[in-house]
Amino acid sequence: MTVGPVLQDVRVLDRSTGIAGPYCTKLLADAGADVVKVEHGAGDPLRTHGSGALFEFLNASKRAVTDDESLLASAHVLICNEPPTDDEVDRARPDLVVVTITPFGRSGPWVGRPWTEFTLQAACGSTGNRGLPERPPLSAGGRIGEWVAGTYAALAALAAGREARRSGRGEDVDVAILDCMAVTMTTYPSVFASFFGWPPLAGTARSIQLPSIEPSSDGCVVFTANSAQQFQDFLVLMERPDLLDDHELAMVGKRFARRAEFIDAVRAYTRSKTSAELLDTAAAFRIPAAPVLDAPGVLAFEHFADRDVFVPSPSGRFVQPRVPYRIAGFAPRPFAPAPERGAHDGAVEWARTPAPDPAPDDVWELPLHGVRVVDLTAWWAGPSATLALAALGADVVKVESVARPDQMRLAGTRHPPADDWWEWGPIFHGANLAKRDVTLDLGSPDGLELLRQLIDGADVLIENFTPRVIDHFGLDFDSLRARNPRLIMVRMPAFGLDGPWRDRNGFAQTMEAVSGLAWRTGFEDELPTLVLGVCDPLAGAHTAFATMLALDARARTGEGMLVESVMVESALNVAAEAIVEYGAGAPAPGRQGNRGPDAAPQGVYPGSAFDSWVALAIETDAQWDALVTVVGSPEWAADPALRTAEGRRTHHDMLDKHLGVWTSERRAEEVVASLSAAGVPAEVVIAARDALHNPQLRERGLFENEDHPVTGSHPVPTLPFRFAHVTGWLRAPSPTLGQHNDEVLGALGLDADALAALRERDVIGERLVGA
Repeated sequence: MTVGPVLQDVRVLDRSTGIAGPYCTKLLADAGADVVKVEHGAGDPLRTHGSGALFEFLNASKRAVTDDESLLASAHVLICNEPPTDDEVDRARPDLVVVTITPFGRSGPWVGRPWTEFTLQAACGSTGNRGLPERPPLSAGGRIGEWVAGTYAALAALAAGREARRSGRGEDVDVAILDCMAVTMTTYPSVFASFFGWPPLAGTARSIQLPSIEPSSDGCVVFTANSAQQFQDFLVLMERPDLLDDHELAMVGKRFARRAEFIDAVRAYTRSKTSAELLDTAAAFRIPAAPVLDAPGVLAFEHFADRDVFVPSPSGRFVQPRVPYRIAGFAPRPFAPAPERGAHDGAVEWARTPAPDPAPDDVWELPLHGVRVVDLTAWWAGPSATLALAALGADVVKVESVARPDQMRLAGTRHPPADDWWEWGPIFHGANLAKRDVTLDLGSPDGLELLRQLIDGADVLIENFTPRVIDHFGLDFDSLRARNPRLIMVRMPAFGLDGPWRDRNGFAQTMEAVSGLAWRTGFEDELPTLVLGVCDPLAGAHTAFATMLALDARARTGEGMLVESVMVESALNVAAEAIVEYGAGAPAPGRQGNRGPDAAPQGVYPGSAFDSWVALAIETDAQWDALVTVVGSPEWAADPALRTAEGRRTHHDMLDKHLGVWTSERRAEEVVASLSAAGVPAEVVIAARDALHNPQLRERGLFENEDHPVTGSHPVPTLPFRFAHVTGWLRAPSPTLGQHNDEVLGALGLDADALAALRERDVIGERLVGA
């Protein structure tokens, strides 16, 4: 039986503009919420951006008004870029959830600082992490950070709304785009640095992965070798087994130092094969690989066509990515065209339903308090989903084994024969805070039965295996539901539960390639460049959102359900701008290096110190005037053609030359201080690890100290939003391997003798086999 959308009784006022806020409310509208877009004055500037397709995509299925004074008192959620006034709060329901999305958050030394997505990428460490030392640091194409912020804002809104319904107390949610970018657009570089003892670093230390995006005879293919086994298999794939004995190449840093030699060897092989031949061979070796696609290629990709991933837009002008998750038994809200400004003035009638009596402050609980989650995920995407659930109050039990632990444990800063070397994986620490951990050998009948017993008592099971693995273990949803009718099973396949790519491995790199994100990143005269990492936590945030929707749905029906949250489809939603604009008739966007469609000049310019850089972007004529004043009103800036954005874009090469000379005579920090004070968006391009020292991030408490029994005390990033009721998200450190075996399995009825017998056979354990 299919019932109505999950959030059909939720009323949302959307006062936001741009991408982040509207994507947040799109996610809520897709789940059934009645979203009313409020546009004062000239309205959302995105209406006139490009062909208007992006505005349509973000604002379908919403209503639009120009005044919400009569609606605020009946709204459950308010999404905004500026917080409501005290008077408005007094008139609102006591259980109103207010989500404010700003570049830097609502407090701290950087509030009010000029910004663009481009300068935030520099400030969070993303730009400084990407590219080759021979060329300037490289920003990621598209406004990825704003999409990520919208996803986290929707997750926060849903979580806060859940507790507001229970307690009758609303929540003030503070979402900073910079925070969201700092935890997703780099891969825990400060935790790596802290584990290594903060070794000296010159410059930004930018790099690319090897192998990465490689040329074929007819296009480009990305290969992913995240694990030692995958890299060894890749050497065999490229017909160079002789390199298996070159132990330097097995080390990421040494390989990058020998990059010219290694790249030549790789491309001697890949250029002799077609993309299809390379992909088929990679699939045979179980090496994650994918074609690198532009917008037309994305729309034509066979797997997406087979799964009907793209659906007609409500206006019929283009096709767009569908909602990136499916909840069995609950239909998504039917699409309706994006409204004209003020189209529903006077037509929105929200009855003033009584709000619950607010509970005392000390009765407020974390939104997922009491929810039990069994976590069968590994790497980063899945663990980032359960990380969010754990921070929000769920009891998450992570399941590994002593023979096959989460591979992120092995990507560490210590190696055999060091004691407990598998406990030094920075990504594992960052993505597994506040979870409990058990080890179970699922290849043994006893281990598999104990897992089934854990699932019997769970509210949620989350896994991110390829679909065939779950089938092999007999853990299909129907079998599990027969034992636990209230179970919500959340599956996170890379490419989906069906289709021709169903059983292929997928990592962030493959998602970037097939979604078009990588195609837009890089210099025009080079191959596309990987964004690096963002698709993992992005998929995790979408999955956490879908999981909480399923919990709300179960509260209505009393029955469990299957949820499919597809990694690549969350990436496609974030890559939607290029796809929908191309579908509406615009040229397919390509790579522009550090330039962009909305600012000129925009670029990364050298400072006087070694490998120091300034990122600046001019979006308005007023910012141009301020830039000219700061640089001393030189003769080259007096050309009348530079008074317009079109003229500045035409003369971008000349501007880059002169600005580069000016910045190279000054310290990058001094340049940024002068420009920022004058209202010009500019930031120092920092080494990724130095985001830890950013005064704004520190003031907001993004990093909290993890006190771990093996690694000691180190700062780690936490959830990138703040609740007024929560002083910090880190409730416990990441677990050691099998740390909670006795506690969790003892609760299933196993006594000390039974546990000892399981340890003797390595069904459970607290050390890796052979360590």
